[in-house]
This record gives sequence, C-alpha cells and structure tokens, in this order.
Amino acid sequence: MATPQTETRIENQQELRAHYGEGSYRARLKQLPKLETHTRRFISLSPFCVLSTSSSRGTDASPRGDAPGFVQVVDDNTLAIPDRPGNNRVDSFQNILENPNVGLLFLVPGINETLRVNGKARITTDPAVLAQHTARGKLPRSVMFIEVEEVFLHCAKALMRSKLWDPSLHLDRKDFPSMGQCLADQIGQGLDPKKVEEEVFEGYRETFSHLHRVSALLRRQTA
Repeated sequence: MATPQTETRIENQQELRAHYGEGSYRARLKQLPKLETHTRRFISLSPFCVLSTSSSRGTDASPRGDAPGFVQVVDDNTLAIPDRPGNNRVDSFQNILENPNVGLLFLVPGINETLRVNGKARITTDPAVLAQHTARGKLPRSVMFIEVEEVFLHCAKALMRSKLWDPSLHLDRKDFPSMGQCLADQIGQGLDPKKVEEEVFEGYRETFSHLHRVSALLRRQTA
C-alpha cells in the first residue's frame, strides 16, 4: 500500500485535468446562476439537505431537515432556512461569520437525482423575519438567507449505486448501537448508556411532541 511519502498525488489544476479530462458539454451547461422552475420545485419537495461551510476553524457538513419545503424560496436568487432548536454547537454559523460561502445538497426521497446550490449566507434574528418562519407555533432561533450563485441538478449515479431509497437494504436499527451507548463509549467518564439514551430521547420527545407517532418511533429505535 502506498504511503504519503510514495503515493502519486494530483497537486495542481493542470494535473487534475490531465487525469480526468474536461467536463462534458452538458455538465458545463447545466450550471445556472439562479433558480428556475425545476430547481424551485425540487427544493419545495425536499425535506432534507446538507449544509457545507468552512473557515480557518475547519470544514463542516451539517444535516438540515423538516417538512418538505422547509427551505423557502424567497425569489430566484434567494433561499431562507429557519434554524430550529438544536444542540447549540452552531458550527455552521461560526464558519459563516468568517466565511459566508456555503454549499447545499438537497435530497428528495424516491428521487435519485440531487440538487446542488452554492452561494453566500447571512444570519438574521430580526423578529419580523422569524415570525414569517413559525412552525408548529414555534419561532426559529434564527433564519439563514442564502444568495444563490450557482445551482444545478446532479445526476443519479451516486444514489443508484448506493440504492439509498431501497427499503430492503435499510439497516435493522438493532444492528447498530444506540445513540446513548455510542455517546457513553465515546465520552467515557462512567456515563450510564441507558441514562444518556433517556436524556437523548427526552429531547426528541420535546422537539417532536406534535407527532402522534413519535412514541412508537422511539420504541423502535430503542428496542
């Protein structure tokens, strides 16, 4: 196996293109400077996206999810993402305050294509803006606006290879340790996995109290 000292590396743009060649004609043309009918529709159907940020602190990829359309299309150049209560790590926001460049990857269950959006983000706590993004009677902690600079649909190959939406390949939850067990093992300090698990799911219950199926879901997670 090659070591960092002996491996062959690609170290500049010329070497990269020499190895991979130029992008296809269609791949270059599909990149758009703003949203349009199909990309707006894709975002309205998406209940989940990944937000990518970076700064001198490092890089981060953060999951964001809610009901389909939780990311709102303000206009063809602007997206709004409400930030619901979480663990207050705010890794993404710390990065954005230093470097506003962000990337978003949108997924829609059942669709193998994904949507990529790149742009610049800003964070607001303006009360009037927060009020526009109330969900289930609760205000978001903040709202992130993204000025769209690039947007394009990504082909289905990755999700087709992974068979991500195939329920027959979904893992039985009992085949991987619970969140409480993982945290107890990782943090140590004599933490009781069952107690940690209870604390984790109490937070879930508070967040998702509006879902009548939440109790059954939690039972399946911990069974």
